[in-house]
Amino acid sequence: MAVAQTETTGSTRTKRADRGWLRETAHHLVRHPIGALGLSMVLFFVVAALLAPLITPYTPIAQPSRPFLEPGGSHWLGTDEVGRDLYSRIIYGSRVSLQVGVISVGVALLLGGSLGLLSGYYLGVVDALVMRVVDVMFAFPSIILIIAISGVLGPSTTTAMLAIGIAYAPIFARVVRGPTLAVMQLPYVEGARAIGAGQLRIMLRYVLPNIAAPVIVQATLSFSTAILAEATLSFLGLGTQPPEPSWGTMLGAGRRYLELAPWVAIYPGLAIAFAVLGWNLLGDALRDALDPRLRS
Repeated sequence: MAVAQTETTGSTRTKRADRGWLRETAHHLVRHPIGALGLSMVLFFVVAALLAPLITPYTPIAQPSRPFLEPGGSHWLGTDEVGRDLYSRIIYGSRVSLQVGVISVGVALLLGGSLGLLSGYYLGVVDALVMRVVDVMFAFPSIILIIAISGVLGPSTTTAMLAIGIAYAPIFARVVRGPTLAVMQLPYVEGARAIGAGQLRIMLRYVLPNIAAPVIVQATLSFSTAILAEATLSFLGLGTQPPEPSWGTMLGAGRRYLELAPWVAIYPGLAIAFAVLGWNLLGDALRDALDPRLRS
């Protein structure tokens, strides 16, 4: 009875601490210019992706006008080489980038985070085996590994998400393992063991909540690199396939017409830069907010 009451009290305190942590983090983001700018850019990117059918005049594959119309009039950003509205395609392309970012980072977090947690919790043979696999994967540059996986599995958006998730998994394994080793030495983990808490319960209830900060920061920063990686794959023809709108595909097609119609390549490139910059700024601000040593 006493143990149950203690756990209930601890759970209540944890929830209150989580709410305080969220408020403090949000306050830091809004109060600091870099954080506010990054958050605004990310929200703009997400809202554009979610509301694409409502804020675009054409579908992304429609060909309502002649090719290479200059920006202006009914086509704010002009048209591409087959007469498709570039503004509509860029907005719909943000959906592809958002989908790739969410799923690929989710795959990396699930695979790498689970391996890092198991490695830091069990140590010994498990730790040695997991870290050697991670070391082997780190021996290959991420983009080379992503291209290799996409080349083997075949070009598609699904393949791109899976390849990026697998390539980024070792990063999360390292990020999760370090804090897990530190948390396992703290008194409340020993207390949980003393009252008979199971291993899974300890990992999920006592370890995971206390290693969340670095994982959140890494996930935010990985989101930007995932968008860039998908654009690279699509640029090379190994990612999203035409006529589905992708910023990388549009940039790859537009580079052939830089002298004739530079806007066909410039605007997709600016969209990539905008999204990547926004996630990077947000990630830096979150790192500052979640690390007391970096707070001003």
